[in-house]
Amino acid sequence: MKIPFTGFYWKISLTFFLILAGIGVAYIFISTRMSEEYFIEKNQRLNAPIAKSIVKEVKPFINGTLSEDATDAIMHHLMAINPSIEVYLLDAQGNILNYVAPEKKVVAKRVDLGPIKTFLQGHREGIIEGDDPRNPGVKKVFSAAEIKENGRVVGYVYVILASEELDSVSALLQGNYILRLGSATMLITLLAAFIIGSVVFWAVTKNINKIITTVKRFQQGEFSARIPVSKGGEINDLALAFNDMADTIVGNIENMKSMEKLRRELVGNVSHDLRTPLAVIQGYIETLIMKDQEISEDDRRKYLNTALESTERLRKLVEELFELTKLESQQIKPKKEIFYIDELIHDVVREFSIIAQQKGISLEARIKKKQLAVNADVHLIERVLQNLVDNAIKYTPENGSITLEVDDMSENVQIKVSDTGQGIPEDQAPYIFDRYHIGDKRVSLDKNSTGLGLAIVKRILEIHNSTITLLNNRTGGTTFTFVLPKSA
Repeated sequence: MKIPFTGFYWKISLTFFLILAGIGVAYIFISTRMSEEYFIEKNQRLNAPIAKSIVKEVKPFINGTLSEDATDAIMHHLMAINPSIEVYLLDAQGNILNYVAPEKKVVAKRVDLGPIKTFLQGHREGIIEGDDPRNPGVKKVFSAAEIKENGRVVGYVYVILASEELDSVSALLQGNYILRLGSATMLITLLAAFIIGSVVFWAVTKNINKIITTVKRFQQGEFSARIPVSKGGEINDLALAFNDMADTIVGNIENMKSMEKLRRELVGNVSHDLRTPLAVIQGYIETLIMKDQEISEDDRRKYLNTALESTERLRKLVEELFELTKLESQQIKPKKEIFYIDELIHDVVREFSIIAQQKGISLEARIKKKQLAVNADVHLIERVLQNLVDNAIKYTPENGSITLEVDDMSENVQIKVSDTGQGIPEDQAPYIFDRYHIGDKRVSLDKNSTGLGLAIVKRILEIHNSTITLLNNRTGGTTFTFVLPKSA
């Protein structure tokens, strides 16, 4: 197994190591403390009857008077058998009357009777500690018994079960025990920390290293680099977040490339399409200037009308170029509202009726159901209908017909614009909605066409989440169809 020697890896490993080491120290402390409490409680329970034994063996009080000889003999005998104890005789108020203790070192004059009474009640749990006459303020485990005369408590036998000398020996042994136990436990803890930390954090940093490697690859231009995603967890969430961010960045880059391509196409198309009308305008104006005196009034008017038509075509071309560019760059957002599509169609028919009559074309609307409400941008949909009708008028011959139909569907409204024109060749049909489709001979034959009308129609419907389809009629002509959602 290869250990990744990275700063992050070793920081985590060291942190984990210190945590485990701290747990090991706490374990030693708790174990030692519990062992000590166990020893003390066991000592108290095993030696609890000592005080009663003293009372049975000797009568410390005779007619209410302390018998010092008798008590000294028995207490010294007990001290010889068990030198770890200290024996004290107390009166009924807890005052120390006599005692047997090493070096006669007793400081306190009395002992608190509260713990003694608790001890004598029996049925106790845990350790009961009382005053240590040799060390005021220090608590020790003890054994105690009442001294009675004539049924009345006249004093107590109070036995300290762990003398000062025993405490010193216990402290020394305990220190050695803790040292041995601590050394072994710490060694095991540190070894476990190293092994567990190495394995666990290798698994963690392995995934992090994959992320770092992938990020560097992406940074160096490999935009297809993605972090593998397999399981849940924070690392997985980080991988998903990076992958989403990478997809967004790549998408933005593609959009920028697309925008740059559109910009170049726009410059190229504008320079190409502006050249013809500008050349016409320049040519006729130069002719008027050079032959000002030689041109007749009729020719002058004809030249000016031609220049004016070229100017109008130039204006229309510029407007549609910018309109299409805004649509393709998503600068135009539809402002949807509810309106009646049949009313809009009637308005468009009225708008183009005079132009259609001048060309001898029949233009009509066929609407089976009135007041069909749709949810769309009314101005953009009007632009779609205008472009389709204008396109149909251009390519429909005299005595032809153009029909606008509306069909009520389950969730949508279907709009059809049909004409009886020359139709579109099958090989050109897939490209008819592309900007500047060079193969469309109809565009080249019509000097007033910009070739952008159907491309604008397609883009407007796309931002409405709709599509337009083209069908060549068997009897001649074409039918354009699109749908719009009904209003709720």
